[in-house]
Amino acid sequence: MLNGGGGVTRFPLSPSSALVIKKGDITQWFVNGSTDAIVDPANERMFGGGGWGTDGAIHRAAGPDLLQACYNVPEVRPGVRCPTGEARITPGFRLPASHVIHTVGPIYNADSNPQASLRNAYWNSLSVAKDNNIQYIAFPAISCGSYGYPYEEAATIAISTVKEFANDFKEVHFVLFVPDIFNVWLNKASELLKA
Repeated sequence: MLNGGGGVTRFPLSPSSALVIKKGDITQWFVNGSTDAIVDPANERMFGGGGWGTDGAIHRAAGPDLLQACYNVPEVRPGVRCPTGEARITPGFRLPASHVIHTVGPIYNADSNPQASLRNAYWNSLSVAKDNNIQYIAFPAISCGSYGYPYEEAATIAISTVKEFANDFKEVHFVLFVPDIFNVWLNKASELLKA
């Protein structure tokens, strides 16, 4: 574990890969603007969240072209472009990162198996990134806002799933805006990624 200061901590995943946990605004995150992607905790319609959650913030920062790109994703059933646990990719448009990977996490109290759905959201996002030659990917804490996922359990699933892709990316980031979530992720990474 290396503390880079400024609320940034790095954990080795493999000799060639690191997990980075940092405080901040995911809409500002990027590495090189060509092989990087941020993950949008979308809804199944992919129309951008209202209000001030991460989905809405990403859409506001990316501009109207992102919404148009989402409209162009074919529906798999009426009103659903990205079912819970799946992932889709679009360009990043006005975002500093080159791509947005949209995934839908579970609503904790409404999903029959929220653990599996949350794992699938991370796993499918990472798979889509790998298939598109993304080297750097940044996640928020999927489902931990209005979807009500308990932080400890969510952090365990998120970090454990990232470990399965230890050799596939140069860096996997968690960019976390809420201090309580940042602290839980940091503690869980220290526990799960002991050297």
